[in-house]
Amino acid sequence: MARYRSLDDIDVAGKRVLVRVDFNVPMKDGIIGDATRIERAMPTIQELSKKGAKVILLSHFGRPKGSPNEEMSLKPVAKALGDMLGGPVDFAEDCVGDAAKKTVKAMLDGDVAVLENTRFHAGEESNDPEFAKALAENGDIYVNDAFSAAHRAHASTEGVARLLPAAAGRAMERELDYLKAALAEPVRPMMAVVGGAKVSTKIELLLNLVGKADILVVGGGMANTFMFAKGISVGKSLCEPDLADTAREIMTEAEKSGCEIVLPLDVVVAKEFKEGADREVVAANAVPADEMILDLGPETVNLIADKIDTAKTVVWNGPLGAFEIRPFDTATVEAARYAAKRVKSDELVAVAGGGDTVAALVHAGVEDDFTYVSTAGGAFLEWLEGKTLPGVAALEAE
Repeated sequence: MARYRSLDDIDVAGKRVLVRVDFNVPMKDGIIGDATRIERAMPTIQELSKKGAKVILLSHFGRPKGSPNEEMSLKPVAKALGDMLGGPVDFAEDCVGDAAKKTVKAMLDGDVAVLENTRFHAGEESNDPEFAKALAENGDIYVNDAFSAAHRAHASTEGVARLLPAAAGRAMERELDYLKAALAEPVRPMMAVVGGAKVSTKIELLLNLVGKADILVVGGGMANTFMFAKGISVGKSLCEPDLADTAREIMTEAEKSGCEIVLPLDVVVAKEFKEGADREVVAANAVPADEMILDLGPETVNLIADKIDTAKTVVWNGPLGAFEIRPFDTATVEAARYAAKRVKSDELVAVAGGGDTVAALVHAGVEDDFTYVSTAGGAFLEWLEGKTLPGVAALEAE
């Protein structure tokens, strides 16, 4: 993994610092539902402000498709940020042009300002060089603190970084350090837990992980496709028969690289997918033709716990069952809590990420007990797939 510049490598006093944050937070009627992404950017914002920088924040919000949309304005976010910082935060009605220049020109050292939604301009998502240049005109230094947007080669995530001295913010730095520890340079044995509904959405992820992990646990609906590929009947369960060859290819690659694949020994089945449905535990190779697999069984959960006991590093992406509906959340909750217990006793490094994964860990009450939980979603998944993230590559030190 290449070295990247951080805040320790740049002198920001008296400088205009453009900071790419991810303030794409859930909001309804101007009220923010979850401020986690803002909170994660606070250390960078506060450090730059204390060092005497003019802190100019760039972010996208929603999908306005390249034109202004009042419902997707960052103005309410700027107000919320001011409340969190305990001081005034200026807001510019545009991220480029006269409005942005006027706001930036009026700033004093240590001031913080939010510029309007970068996606109000079509040049943002197309990474238009002229738009990137217009953004860069308001800064002397560029800092990217939005790992969650780093998989997009947009003007504010990649284009500007090529025009100004660039560095990673503290949240970005922390994310990269943990991902490096979990995947690039893990303490072994390294175990990957991959769940979710479909193999089709995680083919590249699985192929990359079998070459890096010592143990790969496959859960969720995708485990059904793997069992089907081995000639096991899965009844009416979610399954992708057309990907049986792909599943077999992944298992073959795992065998070549010495990665042990863990599939279900027993499963929880039901005729209906609803809360409190009649259910039973059966052997994984004894699923009734008229029932569907909705969770892993207790024997499989115990096996996963045994594997966690042998591991020093765990990377987790995706739930192990239909965790949104009780009681089919049992395997996900119990396995996550067991991993968290090992982390708390300093026996395991556990890094998790992905939208459903974060929701599952919150549901299990262990989101604060894992070593690191990434809220990055798509960027986290692409990192696990072994892809180069444009927003990260642009920060690499020469």
